[in-house]
Amino acid sequence: MQHYQLICFDLDGTLVDTAGEIAEGVNRALEEHGLARRPLAEITLLIGAGTRELMLKLLARIFHERPELSERVQVDAVLASLDKHYALTSGTAAVVYGGAREALRRLRAAGVRTACVTNKELRHARRVLKATRLDGLFDLVVGGDSLPQKKPHASVLKHVTEQLGTRPLRSAHVGDSRIDVEAARNAGLAAWAVPYGYNAGEPIQSAGPQRVFPDLQALASHVLAPDSTTI
Repeated sequence: MQHYQLICFDLDGTLVDTAGEIAEGVNRALEEHGLARRPLAEITLLIGAGTRELMLKLLARIFHERPELSERVQVDAVLASLDKHYALTSGTAAVVYGGAREALRRLRAAGVRTACVTNKELRHARRVLKATRLDGLFDLVVGGDSLPQKKPHASVLKHVTEQLGTRPLRSAHVGDSRIDVEAARNAGLAAWAVPYGYNAGEPIQSAGPQRVFPDLQALASHVLAPDSTTI
């Protein structure tokens, strides 16, 4: 019997590299309000909690650097611009990490349920999944605005296991950040990670995942191995 019933995947930095298109959407929004573009590297380090939270952190940094801007720049207006511009850039430059699509197909062919659980707003996540042809490879997609809470709150992955009828002890969540490791732990799933992605520039090992896989093909091989009862 297959031990693992469900594998949940983070999106940005785990399945797809989206830093470039996120940064472009952010910078277009800043420019619309007379603010200077910010470096790709700076924006990349803020990826993980959702685009709204990314922009709020970036604006806080900008206002700290230039306090006078806080009097003329309306935060809600910048957030509205971000939603508009990211809707245009999402999926335009996303690149699927090597082996990710094949790993998903292998898992599904073996009867393992799959879910994509991201803090990115659902409408943006669906655009990325469709553009990268990953949209048909999940039993469930959960965005950062799908539920009252978002990762790492325990309710998020618990919702996934309940919706798909799987047991937490026979499920795992894999991501590229501390947020993902904590989300898995909080919900009682195996906490797995990949070493690439974003994670605020810190090595993922510092978050203490139970396993770090070099890529998602290695993860699929572990899940489908005859002795996969070990976490």
